[in-house]
Amino acid sequence: MSAPTAPDPGSARSAEGSTPTEGPSRRGVLAGAAALAAAAAWTPLGLVSAAQAATPAPPGFPAGIPLGLQQYKNWSGEIVIDDVWTAVPATPQDVVTIANWARANGYRVRARGMSHNWSPVLQPKGSSVAKVVFVDLTKNLTAVTVNAGNPATVTAQAGATVDKLLNTLEAAGRGLIATTAPGALSIGGILAIGAHGSGIPTSGETRPTGGTYGTLSNLVLSLTAVVWDAGAGAYVLKTFARTDPDIGAFLVHLGRAFVTEVTLQTNANQRLRCQSFYHDQIGTLMGPPGSSGKKLADYIRDTGRIELIWFPFTTVPWLKVWSVAPSKPWVSTTVNGPYNYTFANFVTEDQANFVAQVVTGNVSGTPTFTNGEMAVAGSGLIATWTWDIWGWSKNTQLFVEPTTLRIHEGGWAVLCRRTDVQRVVSEFYTKYTQLIGAFQGNGQYPCNSPIEIRVTGVDRPDEVAVAGAVVPQLSAARPRPDHPEWDTVVWLDVATLPGTPAANDFYPQIDAWIWANYTGSYACVRPEWSKGWAYSTSGPWTDMGAVTGRISDAFRTGQAVGDNFDAARATLNRYDPARVFSNPFLDVLLP
Repeated sequence: MSAPTAPDPGSARSAEGSTPTEGPSRRGVLAGAAALAAAAAWTPLGLVSAAQAATPAPPGFPAGIPLGLQQYKNWSGEIVIDDVWTAVPATPQDVVTIANWARANGYRVRARGMSHNWSPVLQPKGSSVAKVVFVDLTKNLTAVTVNAGNPATVTAQAGATVDKLLNTLEAAGRGLIATTAPGALSIGGILAIGAHGSGIPTSGETRPTGGTYGTLSNLVLSLTAVVWDAGAGAYVLKTFARTDPDIGAFLVHLGRAFVTEVTLQTNANQRLRCQSFYHDQIGTLMGPPGSSGKKLADYIRDTGRIELIWFPFTTVPWLKVWSVAPSKPWVSTTVNGPYNYTFANFVTEDQANFVAQVVTGNVSGTPTFTNGEMAVAGSGLIATWTWDIWGWSKNTQLFVEPTTLRIHEGGWAVLCRRTDVQRVVSEFYTKYTQLIGAFQGNGQYPCNSPIEIRVTGVDRPDEVAVAGAVVPQLSAARPRPDHPEWDTVVWLDVATLPGTPAANDFYPQIDAWIWANYTGSYACVRPEWSKGWAYSTSGPWTDMGAVTGRISDAFRTGQAVGDNFDAARATLNRYDPARVFSNPFLDVLLP
């Protein structure tokens, strides 16, 4: 690929062709950060001990395990529980003790990680927590150990973060082909929902031993979970190998199980170059196959690794393109740590002011706001000298910090042929722009945050370092045996600020269209579990017909009987017949 073109902040213009309001200066942005970063960063209220709490403590809770009241808030702030009893185990055996106490006392146990999640798989909004105990793994169950072998593996307790995992791997010369954009995520949390990065191989690329182009759940070689042992009449710790048929339900379990530790395969660490482009016209980049101009599929063909971030009512996206680069390109800037896009990781004064307007129902400034956001990205890439960076894999891939502006995201996974990726994104872009244009015509702006597109492979068992590896049964990237040609997953995310007027009218329409469009021999759709899905005009996760119908059917269609959604549900029920590890939403999704 030729040397990148430096981003041009002035190239971002509104859909009507007008020049946007000038973005905030770097000095103004930094000054705003000092006052507003605290509002953006979520810090849970401190643990109030049982002795200090006004609410009666759970009866007979096991002595010696710290327990107190704490607030829970999910990533976007759409699910808030002010007071929930939260335990802090010191060992995996403590979790077993808690599970057995919960069963005896009619309580439920929820595994709490870093709370970077949108969906109600931990606890649904408005549900009672009178007989619920959260178990916080992030304080003590955080060990990470690299093991010798070919390939080398890493054993991580479920409360360890992605940051800690990747730092430990890098120190040992190991890494992952792709990872999540945030690093402040718990290992247990990312595997529960089948988290992913972005990347598929180029035509001449050899997959490094121990790597996968699928989800991070496809890296699991073994895991340890708290399960019911009928013979013992108690919950115990049980380790499942990747060849155990029962592990398929635990690899992506949606919070319907409690995993305490995993062992993952790893690959030799790679040096990656990440170029940020800010000059492609979105209509050209996302145009139909065969139309003129460089397409998103062309970038994918050249490097295999992309992420597109595009705000509505603007004409150019922020396109990140990674490529494997063992030696530093002379024009690249070396980075020795992650989170290099500092301009994107705090709340600016302009953002705070716009959020305040949205709260009052005034969204007329949406086009100005979104163009300003793109201008900040363009000028920020220049000011921080980060439009072309090079370093170890995690240093170019991790870029979202907890201090960034919190948004709601709907998420869909589209399985298709690699040759159909451009068709998938072009149809999506056309429909999205048609919809927001129609809303705009009515004076409504339901979307004020970006669409994000990433591309991965499917969870191929032949990319696992053991023969006979079981496929994650509930992974959105699970292959379809009846369509082996569907080797690629296009992840479509649509974002807006929580509480934006008309969003609850917009999302059901885009959701219904996505499920109706990507069908037949062309493609299929599954939910991105951690994001918004099953939309009705009451909001995400509220279309119960979809939850009990097309969502579960998406993991039945094309799969063998005995190895599908129903098989996963049966396995999880067998290992937790008392449903200690469940909640009211999961009781509907996975009855």
